[in-house]
Amino acid sequence: MEMHQLRYAVAVARSGNFSRAAEQCHVSQPSLSQQIQKLERELGERLFERTRREIRTTPHGEAFLRRALRILEEVDAAQREAKDAKELLSGSLTLGILPTIAPYLLPKVMTAFMKKFPGVEIIVQEETTSRLLKLAHSYEIDFAIVSLPISPEQIERFEVQSLLSEELLLALPPNHPLLKKRTFALSDLSRERLIVMQEGHCLGDQAFQFFNRCGLQPTISFRGAQLETIQSLVSAGMGLSLIPAMARNSANKTSPIYRSLYPEKPERVIVSLWPRQRPPGRTAAEFLKALRLQLKGKSCRANPKTTNK
Repeated sequence: MEMHQLRYAVAVARSGNFSRAAEQCHVSQPSLSQQIQKLERELGERLFERTRREIRTTPHGEAFLRRALRILEEVDAAQREAKDAKELLSGSLTLGILPTIAPYLLPKVMTAFMKKFPGVEIIVQEETTSRLLKLAHSYEIDFAIVSLPISPEQIERFEVQSLLSEELLLALPPNHPLLKKRTFALSDLSRERLIVMQEGHCLGDQAFQFFNRCGLQPTISFRGAQLETIQSLVSAGMGLSLIPAMARNSANKTSPIYRSLYPEKPERVIVSLWPRQRPPGRTAAEFLKALRLQLKGKSCRANPKTTNK
């Protein structure tokens, strides 16, 4: 008994026709018929009743084909798992991520993933949200890591998995007058200059949305493409900014001072997403698993030293 004989028999039962079954199996009809007859001789039972108009499965054939179908499903599953295992040994992964997330979120998870799967090549594409959505929708990346909100007409095309809620902290120069106040209100920021990300970067849009929601219209003094540049400008006294908690830089005395805003704290929600019709493959799924493990039980909030008190 051969595997291809089982596939031929299942194809005949499903199609009810030897010619269609042969087409589905990419063999000639005489060859398929010969293999079915050979299988029947080996079993000592007829699997099909043949007439000019139709092909019917015999009672013996129905019992045999139920078992044959389970065997074929198990074989197909084994082949997929073997292929997945091979890909994890020597495959590749292309992920898209926002540049305001990548340097702070990826290093640890990539280190852990590469220790487990050293043969996998990881390609990281840092782009704006709109560009990442296009890349994901056209299957040019395996998945994207972005932050909400995303418009309903765009998000409906994707499966979305929440990863992390993150506070946006107010970054101030080390000697800013507001730091002398025990508490300060959002209205105190109306006279301040604001440094934000360039247009097209969602972090800049999130800052504007927050201030507009609070009824504030701060003056924009500078737009930058890199969070490190923005924080350096804040330290130099060029203005204030909203900085993701994961990106805060407290390495030296000239770094910005970070404070939580009260009573309303701005946040961003970081998610992974991929097209609904194309779930992540084994390699991508393993990377996302490693990412969730790295983030388990964590949220990016202000620590006790970064509160507005």
